[in-house]
Amino acid sequence: MPSAAFEASLPFVLRWEGGFVDHPNDPGGRTNKGVTQKVYDAWRKRQGLPVRDVKRLDDTELHRIYESGYWIPPHCDRLARQLDLVHFDTAVNMGPGRAVRFLQKAAGCGVDGDFGSQTEKAVQACRPGDLIASYCATREAYYRELVRRNASLGVFLKGWLNRLNALRHEVGLAGFEAAPRGGVDEAGARRIPDIGEDTAYDF
Repeated sequence: MPSAAFEASLPFVLRWEGGFVDHPNDPGGRTNKGVTQKVYDAWRKRQGLPVRDVKRLDDTELHRIYESGYWIPPHCDRLARQLDLVHFDTAVNMGPGRAVRFLQKAAGCGVDGDFGSQTEKAVQACRPGDLIASYCATREAYYRELVRRNASLGVFLKGWLNRLNALRHEVGLAGFEAAPRGGVDEAGARRIPDIGEDTAYDF
């Protein structure tokens, strides 16, 4: 059964992932609430279920896919409230592996993508507000560097930053009180490949 912290965090993510989309120019193809047809097919096969149209994704499946794919792998369950949301939203937007690396960088420990005891100790030694601010700054710097390296991705920058600033507002970071709470934003929902999926994004 999904944890209370997971259930409390999911609504923010879903506000940015939107509903059903089947745009011919979207490389992700048919997508419903942020779940692509490919991800849905793979998940149903692992459950021993026949594949079906992602448009038929139900709420129970949605919760299980997000929890098993983006909450548990980056160990959001081992983090304090608010930081767990920042970490979860990052995992959804750019992969669990990259999220762990951002957390490690923000906590000032070795960046190897392995959330072990050393990472947990480093996180616990940080002041929560400072760690969240550093994590969000690391995420923003990555977006900006991504666009600097590949100008064609500039069309997504405003949406990515809108999502990030809404997240900063959601977790109560000072200076972002006036940031919009957010909503469906196709540019903000544009996912970035996780570490190892596309070398153009790994830097």
